Amino acid sequence: MDRIREDLIKLRIEFDEWFNEKTLFVNGQFEDSMALLEEKGYVTEREGAVWFASTLLGDEKDKVMVRGNGIPTYFASDVAYHYNKFFERNFDHVINIWGADHQGHALFMKALVAALGMPEDKLTLIINQLVTLKRGGETVRLSKRTGDIITLREVIDEVGSDACRFFFLSRAADSQMEFDMELAKEQSQENPVYYIQYAHARIASILRLAEERSIDWKDGDVSLLGHDAELALIRKMLELPELISMMANNLEAHHLPHYASDLATAFHWFYQNCRVVSGVEGEEELSKARLKLVDAARVALARCLSLMVMDAPEKM
Repeated sequence: MDRIREDLIKLRIEFDEWFNEKTLFVNGQFEDSMALLEEKGYVTEREGAVWFASTLLGDEKDKVMVRGNGIPTYFASDVAYHYNKFFERNFDHVINIWGADHQGHALFMKALVAALGMPEDKLTLIINQLVTLKRGGETVRLSKRTGDIITLREVIDEVGSDACRFFFLSRAADSQMEFDMELAKEQSQENPVYYIQYAHARIASILRLAEERSIDWKDGDVSLLGHDAELALIRKMLELPELISMMANNLEAHHLPHYASDLATAFHWFYQNCRVVSGVEGEEELSKARLKLVDAARVALARCLSLMVMDAPEKM
């Protein structure tokens, strides 16, 4: 458990609470949950075991809760744990995030929620597909049977937590993912992590130059902005609040990495086509307006990186 916590810290993942499965059985919550299911007519005894009659609620097969030797099964822990969440801790909404190998467990969970008397929308299941690791064009062959594995810690140590977070976030849960570890280490625009962070560092460099030249852009007149690249950058930034709301409502974080990449592209296009810190006489006000736009782009990019719990470097 300590190793798992250490790995999660390296990946910048924090849990507010860790739950010990044993407490469900020590504190009597398993017995309470089974009593509730029995009261509702969903518990049967046959073949020396205790069963949950989940087929009455749409599951393919009934599930053994307690084996003939008196030892509770994996399903029993699920029953007690969700009883604890709904009835002991009064959760409004439970979100279970599973791997693809638990796909077949979904019908059981829906049956359980119904048996506990909870509305179906109280439980959301997110099934994550498997990840294939690659180095360049070659697939890294893994096998639990032979012990050929690469741990999460090894991936983090090789490519860094920022790259791990970005690439894992960039795929929808129901999409299989190919994680190219060589690409994740590249310092080029082909690597989206480098590309986005470089955009933020370039912005910081521009603003430092403006400060060195004592240019005060805070009161820049943005009505002077009319170049296609300027307007494209503004429109892209305006998408962010609605995007965040949509991701929260739909539980779809994978949109943010793609948006951040598009925002970086919009900024780079603007930078290539619009001179920002100009020494040309008569362009002082336009320069201030563009610096104000650059500062706004900094805020938007930094917010994206912060939401993904990634670094927003000032220099690269």
